[in-house]
Amino acid sequence: MDFRLCPMTEQDGSRISGWQYPPPYDRYRWPPWEKMQREAREFGDPAVRAAQYLSVRSVHDGELAAYVQLFPLDRAIRIGLGLRPDLCGLGLGRDVVRMAVLEARRRRPDAEIDLEVETWNRRAISVYEKTGFVLSDTYERMAEHGVVQVLCMVWRPHPSGNRGEDAKA
Repeated sequence: MDFRLCPMTEQDGSRISGWQYPPPYDRYRWPPWEKMQREAREFGDPAVRAAQYLSVRSVHDGELAAYVQLFPLDRAIRIGLGLRPDLCGLGLGRDVVRMAVLEARRRRPDAEIDLEVETWNRRAISVYEKTGFVLSDTYERMAEHGVVQVLCMVWRPHPSGNRGEDAKA
């Protein structure tokens, strides 16, 4: 499946907040859209949505397939992403991660690119490793569903260039 990045619309945000993941991935569910808007939370805040969030759409039919967050840190960009539940497990995550890395590099070429992933989420960790991310640190942090153990992974371009993560701009 071919994807393209687009600005995230309010309608996209509403749809994403309604995505239902099966256990144990259901912990990644967003709050209801009305609550996100009322609290100006993440992509429920129009300014944050415009600055940090992108929708991932199918090139073929324009359907919303995923979202990407590019969160600016001091010397890094932290990637966050979510794939539509019915598309999980189909091998599409690598393409979304690659697009996120390319967009992060376009926005801030000299910034480190990292992400956080809960230690139990082997499926996501495997995708990140296959797209050039390596373990940087392990720590606990507070999440919506409680204190979680996370890996911080940093993107490292593959020297041979054969993975496509260090794709040419």
